[in-house]
Amino acid sequence: MNTYNPYISLPGISPEEIAMLSQTASGLTDEQKQRFFQIYVTKRKNPQEIMLYILFGFVGVAGLHKFILGEVTMGVLYLFTAGFFFIGTIMDLINYQDITNQYNQKMAFESHTITKTVI
Repeated sequence: MNTYNPYISLPGISPEEIAMLSQTASGLTDEQKQRFFQIYVTKRKNPQEIMLYILFGFVGVAGLHKFILGEVTMGVLYLFTAGFFFIGTIMDLINYQDITNQYNQKMAFESHTITKTVI
């Protein structure tokens, strides 16, 4: 039995993210899974876009990616310290995939909670 997996159509999705989403949505009905997917898509961030925002920190506004990921305090610190004198920006550039995966995992659990509470 071959079923369509809507997560594959998301840009920049990793196998780990697909597994996490499948596990998160496993206890939902088909209608809830569809609602979960719709909510998640609006909250999810593409890893390549986050990488571009980090790179923008070298030539423009350091910490822009922190603001986009909802880490306002860290964004302000990066902004006023040039990304902790570029060391923090370099570390974020190395770890951009993990940073994005952690954010997307939080958004998946938030989307799951919203889906379960909506009647």
